[in-house]
Amino acid sequence: MTNYLQQETESPSSEASKSHKSLKIHDNLSSEIEKYGKSSESIKAVAIYEIVKGTSALLGAAALWYWHSDLERWLATATDSWHQHFGKVLAPQIDSIVQLAQQASKNWTMFLIFIFVYVSLRLIEAYGLWQDKTWAYWFSVIGYGIFIPIELYYLLTSPFDWFKLGILVLNIIIVVVVYRNMKNKGLI
Repeated sequence: MTNYLQQETESPSSEASKSHKSLKIHDNLSSEIEKYGKSSESIKAVAIYEIVKGTSALLGAAALWYWHSDLERWLATATDSWHQHFGKVLAPQIDSIVQLAQQASKNWTMFLIFIFVYVSLRLIEAYGLWQDKTWAYWFSVIGYGIFIPIELYYLLTSPFDWFKLGILVLNIIIVVVVYRNMKNKGLI
């Protein structure tokens, strides 16, 4: 009987102690999950950027498909309108887009396959980053990192272009942000 009373008197304090330890473990686990199991705001910004790139490519492909029967006239009108409103700003990029659209009109099947693959990759990467997947971090660092030397080469060998410089800086920022988050999560 004394043993039973002793257990009964110990029980509330030991239960409180167990409950306190359980809460402490739960809080520590929650903070660890929050630290390592959730993407940061900077990673979410990269994911949104990926969504914007994929959506823009899809909208551009849809516009080309819609106007493909009269593509040459539409491209000439759009280019002239751009030059009237913005002058020479982004003129090389506009010319590149026009050339890409003309090439796309020659082989719609390959163009649509390319756009579908590109959009799929962008959206899969965005999903992975948003969901804090390790493979998405690696995909981003490698995917953006590969283009940095190429962009640097074109920036140095061709006439100076603010747009190319902006793309290079943006890609460097993305690689640094994703790399920093990988390091914080202990992935590297």
